Amino acid sequence: MPKDKKTKKTEIISRQKGMRDIVGNDFYAYQGFFEKAAEIAMYYGFKPIHTPAVEQREVFASGIGSDSDIVKKEMYSLKSRRGANFVLRPEGTAAVMRAYVENGMHTEPQPVMLYYYGPFWRHERPQRGRFREFFQFGLESLGSSQSVLDALVIQIVNLILEEVGFKNNTILINSIGCKDCKQNYLKALTTYYKKNISSLCSDCKERLKRNPLRLLDCKNENCQGLKTGAPETVAYLCEACKTHFKEVLEYLDAQKTTYKIDNTLVRGIDYYTRTVFEIINEKEITEKKEDDSEKNEILQDKKDVVETKNPAKNPLSLAAGGRYDYLAKNFYSKRDIPAVGGAIGVDRVVSSPLFKNVAPRIIKKPKVYFIQIGFEAKIKSFAAIEILRKARIPIVHSLSKDKLSVQIAIAEKSKIPFVVILGQKEALDGTVIVRSMSSRSQDSVKLERLAEYMKKKL
Repeated sequence: MPKDKKTKKTEIISRQKGMRDIVGNDFYAYQGFFEKAAEIAMYYGFKPIHTPAVEQREVFASGIGSDSDIVKKEMYSLKSRRGANFVLRPEGTAAVMRAYVENGMHTEPQPVMLYYYGPFWRHERPQRGRFREFFQFGLESLGSSQSVLDALVIQIVNLILEEVGFKNNTILINSIGCKDCKQNYLKALTTYYKKNISSLCSDCKERLKRNPLRLLDCKNENCQGLKTGAPETVAYLCEACKTHFKEVLEYLDAQKTTYKIDNTLVRGIDYYTRTVFEIINEKEITEKKEDDSEKNEILQDKKDVVETKNPAKNPLSLAAGGRYDYLAKNFYSKRDIPAVGGAIGVDRVVSSPLFKNVAPRIIKKPKVYFIQIGFEAKIKSFAAIEILRKARIPIVHSLSKDKLSVQIAIAEKSKIPFVVILGQKEALDGTVIVRSMSSRSQDSVKLERLAEYMKKKL
């Protein structure tokens, strides 16, 4: 007898590392958060904007910094048929500034205040709350250098976080100065690190040559220790920058917004000037749940997501941002356009045990289970469901089911207060039966009176 040929193992096509399918309640959690954040932004005068997922590489290479990790290592690159270089957007600010300039928004009353949300992409090491495809909600105020706008952005970002369950956040804030006073600080910083160059990691030795400010953003343990002795940015601020920073803090004080000045906070992107901030939550670490549902959400695949080894030393960073008065020159060379913004890392928010699930507006608790019996009833079902939809009465149905007993059982299990039954006789008469699941009483109702009848019952 011939030997059986070994059957080739079928290879399952799976998602890319660091990316997820977001389904069911997880999807509604994201949708609910975005709706809540957009609602708050709208009431504070921000308007929506959507920018393309694909942009020219220079939109980000110029603004973020050509020697940054984002540009050098993390952008997903694409090439057009004609050889043009494009990328999947790794962040939102530069894209919004490009849209502001390209769409002539500088001719509108200033500032132009915009909000956005959606997916972004970076090819980095996946870890807790950080994925290669990640979601952000962002605010940008463009066209004014007024310090009140810095405070406004910080206040709204923190307010959004509080509304979804993150109380007692720590707002870290600093000023890194303008292009003039920053140069004096960079000289002092370079001198300090050159004296300690032997203690620097290999990446920071390169950063010292190209962009010394990024040394303060390094996560290496040795480099973190050196930060404590580094020169403080506020000591090198010019009078205008000192005044601007003082005003930002006064606005926050007036709103009783607690903050902590962090002289080593710089943010790792070139376009920042003056105010920079980060919002963290330390309570999330101590109250972190270890139930299976969270593990399934956060640790979907051990190869995909790496947990922080020592979470107690790593408070959860929820949001960050700052002022970027010189970014516009990458797109518009005639003049600077002052601007300030901030963004929330939504993945970290919705996966946290502190997150207060916000139901999307589209999700309403069903009041009616619609039941149909027979082919004629199925045909008339669409008209009946449409009547209920127009009356804004949320329903559940099982049009694919045929047996009355099966559909009644589903309605009982779902604990829905009323069922609407459309059988063969009702389909011919233009009526439906409305049954109360609590009292088991029922009425025959003309189809055209169904909405009116249900509103009275509900």
